This record gives sequence, C-alpha cells and structure tokens, in this order.
Amino acid sequence: MENTVNPVQDEPTIFGHPKGLFYLFFAELWERFSFYGMRALLTLYMVDVIFEALADRDYATAAVYASYGSLVYASTVIGGRISDKVLGMRNSIFLGGILMSIGHFVLAIENDVAFFLALSFIIVGNGYFKPNISTFVGTLYPDGDSRKDSGFTIFYMGINIGGWIAPLLCGWLAATYGWHYGFALAGFGMLSGLIFFWSGIKNGVFGERGLPPVNSSIDEKLLGVKIRYMIPIISVLAVPAVAFLLSSYKALGAEGTFFGDQNIVNVIFKLVGVGILSYLGYIMFQATADERKKLFVAVLITFFMTIFWGFHELSGSVITLFASRNVDLEGIMSASQTNSLNSMWIIILAIPISMLWTNLSKKNLNPRTPYKFGLGLVIAGISFYVLAISGNSANESGLVPFTYLLLMYFLLSIGELFMSPVGLSKITDLSPKRIVAFMMGVWFLSSAFAFQVVGFIGKQLAIESTEKNIGGFDTLSIYTDGFLLIAKYALGAGALVLLASPFIKKLMGNVH
Repeated sequence: MENTVNPVQDEPTIFGHPKGLFYLFFAELWERFSFYGMRALLTLYMVDVIFEALADRDYATAAVYASYGSLVYASTVIGGRISDKVLGMRNSIFLGGILMSIGHFVLAIENDVAFFLALSFIIVGNGYFKPNISTFVGTLYPDGDSRKDSGFTIFYMGINIGGWIAPLLCGWLAATYGWHYGFALAGFGMLSGLIFFWSGIKNGVFGERGLPPVNSSIDEKLLGVKIRYMIPIISVLAVPAVAFLLSSYKALGAEGTFFGDQNIVNVIFKLVGVGILSYLGYIMFQATADERKKLFVAVLITFFMTIFWGFHELSGSVITLFASRNVDLEGIMSASQTNSLNSMWIIILAIPISMLWTNLSKKNLNPRTPYKFGLGLVIAGISFYVLAISGNSANESGLVPFTYLLLMYFLLSIGELFMSPVGLSKITDLSPKRIVAFMMGVWFLSSAFAFQVVGFIGKQLAIESTEKNIGGFDTLSIYTDGFLLIAKYALGAGALVLLASPFIKKLMGNVH
C-alpha cells in the first residue's frame, strides 16, 4: 500500500488521497452497516413480533416505518445546525455514534417500550452523525483539489459496501438465532465505526479539522452546565418525546373526517411542508429574474427526487413484505437479506455508469440534468412494472421467481445512479449563494418527505390478517396491482420531466 507524504498539503496520503479519508471510509462503512442491518429486519420484526396480534399489523408497521424514516432524515437538519454553530463535526459524530449504538443495543431487548425508545435513540443520534461524516470528507481537500470527486466516490463506496453486507449478515443471524442477535450485530457495527473514527483522531490524521467553530459557545454555561454537556443531556431527554411520536401511529380521525388516516407525524410534516413552500414563495418573490428561474428548477429537482425516493424506499417495507410472502427465496436468501440487492447493484454499476457519462461528455452527448432525472424516473417505473407482471409466473403456491426481484433492483439501481449523484451538486449550483444552506436543508428534507410517500403506499397495500404465515395467492394480486399503479405514476412523472426538459434546460441557464 502506498503511504507517502503529499508535498502540497504536507500530510500523509494513501493511494494519493489524505490518510484521513480511509478512517472516515471505514467509520461510515460500519455506521451504514448498523443502519441498513437494522433496517433490513425492521419491517419484518414489527409485523411478526411488535404488532403480531393485530389484524391491521401491516398498517401499523407502515405507519411506524414511515414516521421513523421521516424523523431520521429530518433530524439531520437540526443536528447539522448544532454542529455548525456549537459542537463541531468531531463532537457531533461521537455524540451521534454513541446515541445510535445505544439504540441498536436497546433493540436487542424484547419489549415494546424498549422498541420505540431504541428507534428514537437512532433517530436523534443519526441527526448528529449523518450530516457531519460526509461533510468531514470535504474538509480533507482544499478548494479546487482535483482529487475531491474521486475521494467522495471512494467514501460512498464504503456506504454501499456496508449496505450490501449488513442485511446478509444481520438477516442470517436473525433467521438462525433470533431477531435480537441481528439487532445486536448492527450495534457492534456502529461501535466499530466509532472506534475507527477515534483511532483516526488518536493518530492525528485529521489535523485540526472538525473542531468546534472559533466563535462557538460550547464552553459557555446554560443553567450552570457547560453547553458541551447540556446538548447531550437535552438530546437524551428528547428521546422519550420522539418515542411518543413514533408510538402515536394511529390515525387522529376517522375516514372522511378532517384528519382522516393522518397521525401526528403526518400532520407535523404537512405543516412543515406548507411552511417551506410559503418561505420559498417569499424568496422567489424577492429574487431576481435569473435567480427565480434557477430556484424554480432547484425546487422541481427536489420534488422529483422526493417522488423517486418515495418509491425507492419501499424496498425496506412493502417490497420486503412482498419478498417474504410472494417471492420464491428457497435456497437463495431470506426476505430481510434481499435488502442487500440494491447496494450490490450500486457497487457493480457505479463505475460503468460514471464511465458512460465521461465518454458521452467527450463526445458532447452527456445529457443535462433534467433528461437524467426523467430517464431515472422512467427506469424506476419499468422496475416496478417488472414486479407487477411477476404474478403471471407465480407457481402453485403463489410465489414468483426470484429473478423478477433481482431484475427489479437492477433497474431501480440504474435509476438511482441517473438521479442521486447529480442532484445534490445541482442544488448548490442553482441556489442563490445567500440561501444555499437553506436549500441544502430542503434537499435533505426531501428524503424525510419521501417516507411520507412510503407510509401512504404501505397503508394502501396493507394486508389485514392475524395469520402469521399469510402469503401466496392471498396477497399476490394486492401487491402486483399496487406495483402496477406505482409503475404508472413513475412512468408518468418521468415522461412529464422528459417532455418539459427543453424548457427546464433553458431555465437552468449555464448550469449543466
């Protein structure tokens, strides 16, 4: 392994990159291992254990899963802000990692109250950890450093390696020894990530990066306690409040009433959405004509990305249940292990698709962002159409061949690679500098709102039954009809974006 000193930055490098990158690579790999390992088990655990006795257990599971996903991503906006203003990245990563580790280990306790508290620890911890570990990578490179893009590529490969192996190992442990062994392994994964990060600090590979900001109030006192200690205390105290939101999964009103099937978290995110749209309208009103055009495109991109993630994140809920009840997995893998397929395809396809864009750029044929988004949605629609027609090949037990699920994830992963890598950078390019931080927050919140879409779809495709092993022809048509409807919406959205792409391209101006 090459281990030299970069003459420009006078710091150790490995394979031409700052040594700190590889400590962050393994820290993030193990953190994602814990996150995706737990997620692979979550829906099945709720259906088979937490809500086992309920006839509407699928509905309850969909509601809790959606609330969990929405709050996980929304927490990053708050945690990122606290890091920027007070804690700094190092402290935030440690605090988040410790809280998430506690959550994963509490999940190993078979108790309903412990279950909701565990998810809440993970939500609060993720708010501190997730936005800072990625940002930390960017600080390793000076502005304009040509190594930065490849550095992020290496880092994101760690994310997908973790997302690939975690469901396989945690799913195997859960199936062989019990749910809580799988959850415990996820907890050890999180601790491993923290150990890698700590060893990087001990070895001095990060230099002075990630410390609290110069004007931080971290050592000031609040109610006689230093803020560096008060923030962890408040974070822990917030856990029961988040647990209450998660456990309040039941609808606030009856069908046909004002609230309908909305729970507290649904209402909160609707109010947040109205507030964000109102503020965006105010910003556009004050912006110049050129800024207004680009900002409109940024909002459009965020909206269509929300739709895509809303369909994509069904992989951890409805698609996992479909795999459990209607896919012939005998001798291949368990339903929870199918959560590894997306990351597997991303690892296989990331470099070829990156090379495709590079080669097309050399020929001036690289499609601009709107076309990539439109194609991504169309491919996502085709992927769900594959699942919709899988019922035609069902065997006498109502199980469809595994190849349909494998092909579906192959296509969905291509759609993801068409959209996700370019979206984030385009938000920074299209947003006026004075509000770029706000727009980045809106971008991250789009994933939170995507889980509201996941929850809505999950409720529509919920199976009412107390039978533990329900499946086969009792559930097949419900899922395939639902997948067909999703395919139509995704294809329609993709076609709309492609048709509007020439107009959107003009609004983007000089932004590619």
